[in-house]
Amino acid sequence: MKRSYALEQADAAFFQSAPITIVHAIESDVDPENLWCTLTADDALVSWARGLTRADWTSTRPFGVGSTRVVEAAGGVASLKERFFRWDEGTQMSFYVEAASLPGFRKFAEDVLVQQIPGGSRLTWTFAVEPQRWFSPALALSRPVLHRVTKGWAQGAIDHARQGVRR
Repeated sequence: MKRSYALEQADAAFFQSAPITIVHAIESDVDPENLWCTLTADDALVSWARGLTRADWTSTRPFGVGSTRVVEAAGGVASLKERFFRWDEGTQMSFYVEAASLPGFRKFAEDVLVQQIPGGSRLTWTFAVEPQRWFSPALALSRPVLHRVTKGWAQGAIDHARQGVRR
């Protein structure tokens, strides 16, 4: 990350208090174990999340609380340094962004929950954001696009898992 803007640490309570949240809950016929493997694979995100061009785990397996990852979008135009604060193997992981290569965010966090349901799984992916004051209007205007893009990521994970991809 060439230039780095530090963000504030977030925790589980932030998913309830964030000024902006986007939640996608998708039920599918995908086995929960395959879905979890897709979400935590070495090629997680880049193999199925449009626009994300790099995702490097910077911690060794087994992943858990404190694990880190760097994610890049648009060929390195934007990058995020992520730190996981919740890790319930096979079911739930949450992280906050420690630093970003572009300004605009005070806090940013994501929560990914995989639940077994009859015949498959439910993926609930929550994005929580608190922008800098000056960035709020632009973020509000782009919310429909962000919703569509992030829903595509959630659906992409399910479609990829349906192929039975393992790490």
